[in-house]
Amino acid sequence: MSKKKYRYNPRNLSYEEVSVSFGSRIFRVFLWMAPSIAMGLILAFLFSRKLDSPKEKQLKSEIEIYKEEYNRLNADLDLVNKVLDEMQKRDEDLYRVALYADKFPDELRIMGTGGSEKYNYLEGYTNSKLLKSTSDKMDYVERRLNGQSLSFKELLELAKNKEKMLSSIPAIQPVSNKNLKHMASGYGYRIDPIYKTRRMHTGMDFTANIGTNVYSTGDGVVESTEVSGWGYGRCIVINHGYGYKTRYAHLSAFKITPGQKVKRGELIGLVGSTGKSTGPHLHYEVEKGGQKVNPVHYYHSDLSPAQYEKLIQMSQNSFNAFD
Repeated sequence: MSKKKYRYNPRNLSYEEVSVSFGSRIFRVFLWMAPSIAMGLILAFLFSRKLDSPKEKQLKSEIEIYKEEYNRLNADLDLVNKVLDEMQKRDEDLYRVALYADKFPDELRIMGTGGSEKYNYLEGYTNSKLLKSTSDKMDYVERRLNGQSLSFKELLELAKNKEKMLSSIPAIQPVSNKNLKHMASGYGYRIDPIYKTRRMHTGMDFTANIGTNVYSTGDGVVESTEVSGWGYGRCIVINHGYGYKTRYAHLSAFKITPGQKVKRGELIGLVGSTGKSTGPHLHYEVEKGGQKVNPVHYYHSDLSPAQYEKLIQMSQNSFNAFD
């Protein structure tokens, strides 16, 4: 039971009961509690800024884990790129050389990109730079793997047909060593026998008696037989497939017909001196991918290392051509 309070009234010299309104009581309570409330709010504000809730702590911990995982993934992607560099080097310097394959196009090794705006959706995050870097590396590795798989697919097809391919690629001399008089001229710039000027000689000349046998240097199909009073004279062109063709010029006779299939070492014609020729010989050319190349690199099946070196020396030391 609350105590009554009295106040002395000097006017009537008596004590009067003091009545306190409900609102006044509430106000007094508030004034009494205000310092505590204010202090509580200040402390709550300070603790909320300095201390994380259990859920916030968990989220921050997970973010740190994700960041570590992304950094690890970045390092792994760098390692994958190094492995792909080694695979590409073996592809170009070993596998393609062994299988006589053309260089794989660079534009197919790393196909299209998404442009600079591809990763805009990753902007605005605390670790946006890390997210964009990882995504970019991932896409780059994916494109390289796709390109390398295309290259290996091509090489696999070549490997399956390796036996056929190896028998088709020019690999022997078109004229037997026992029938050769000497090497007249090799591939490169030589003195033209007619015009006496320095001109590119796109094949090799083998001097031999008229009527000496000429052999196909690889399996293939006779693409054409040509007869001309100048230039190559009587000439045979054989298509070996896989980008290879051979030409046998200045012949005296044909032993095959256009469209005929021939095997390596098969008789196809006879040495002559037809067309633009200054003496009996065979002019022999090798084409690879539409480009005339040095035939001296395609005699590996019937020459010893010593004979091969001697052939190269003879062809390099000859400064005149027979055609």
